[in-house]
Amino acid sequence: MRFLTISLLLFASMPLMAASDSEKTPDVQQIVEKANIVAYYQGDDGKSTVNMVITDKQGQKRERQFNIIRKDVKDGGDQNYFVYFTKPADVRKMTYMVLKHTASDKDDDRWMYLPSISLTKRIAAGDKRTSFVGSDFLYEDVSGRGIEEDTHELLKSTDDKYYIVKNTPKKPDTVEFSYYNVTIDKTNYVPMKMEFYDKEGKLYRVIESLKVETIEGFPTVTKSEVKDLKSGSKTEMEFSKVQYNIKIGDIFEERYLQRPPKEALR
Repeated sequence: MRFLTISLLLFASMPLMAASDSEKTPDVQQIVEKANIVAYYQGDDGKSTVNMVITDKQGQKRERQFNIIRKDVKDGGDQNYFVYFTKPADVRKMTYMVLKHTASDKDDDRWMYLPSISLTKRIAAGDKRTSFVGSDFLYEDVSGRGIEEDTHELLKSTDDKYYIVKNTPKKPDTVEFSYYNVTIDKTNYVPMKMEFYDKEGKLYRVIESLKVETIEGFPTVTKSEVKDLKSGSKTEMEFSKVQYNIKIGDIFEERYLQRPPKEALR
């Protein structure tokens, strides 16, 4: 999951490097593009079951379980997401849908259906960096942040393991962070850690890939965690029943929010 990824998580300026380094290290834009494909575009489509555990600073836990379906319109470009909640009872049958647009002049379309009050709610573009169903993940984390929204700088290339990329928003007034650093595995381009810094330059939010497995030939994050260092809360997500290239139909329409398609239910 490119997930949530849930969501995780992503990223054009290039720093000066010695000639010997540039021979070994890809251009920073290439690194970011490859990591974005691995995080969010594995196969033509995908599906998984997600178990989410939200833990507050007192140690109290709440759980959410949902199925998430993704279909690419274009590899590295537009794509669609559908989320169907199955547990607990207070969120069961709640649905969330994203039509992700990568064009810089077009915002993503997001909707949520709340069965308890029979309401379909359009999520405004300005709300994409608010909490996703009460967790420490944000709406934007589910489908990912467009790489064209930030400038990218390669801070470090370790000898054996990681690229570390600094990402600075092109429109700083639209986000709550000043920049974020992403640690990317050199061997498979999986983003392993995202560290967000506030307007004062203080680290306040961390997303980590805790477990990575190869599924159907694709490196896949099957366990991730986000920590809010200011509130002391954290949210963990585990992904199971992961499938790729399952030929998802045209289910990404507003009418399906109240009557989820069978692909979302099983």
